[in-house]
Amino acid sequence: MRFMSRTRVALIVTLLIAFPLLQACAATATRESTGEYLDDTAITAKVKTRLLGDPMVSGFAISVETFRGRVILSGFVSAQTQIDRAVALAREVSGVREVQSALVIKSR
Repeated sequence: MRFMSRTRVALIVTLLIAFPLLQACAATATRESTGEYLDDTAITAKVKTRLLGDPMVSGFAISVETFRGRVILSGFVSAQTQIDRAVALAREVSGVREVQSALVIKSR
């Protein structure tokens, strides 16, 4: 029986440990990869910043979620014009592939 060198054993152990960890970072149909998660986090921050900086939209009343470039806006606004403006602002952000509005006009 031949003995493996310490370097070869260390390499095999490293690969056996690293492979499952790398698989955990891979994307699935319901889970983003690490890169996608970071991209979506940046998109969410950019959209939220635009909403907060716009005088027509109440950015504090709108929640922003992003999954694989799809932005979902939810919350309550006063008028349809605010929904239209929020959707337009979100679409302007680079990396946004689609915007879905779940915004609701609150009754007076």
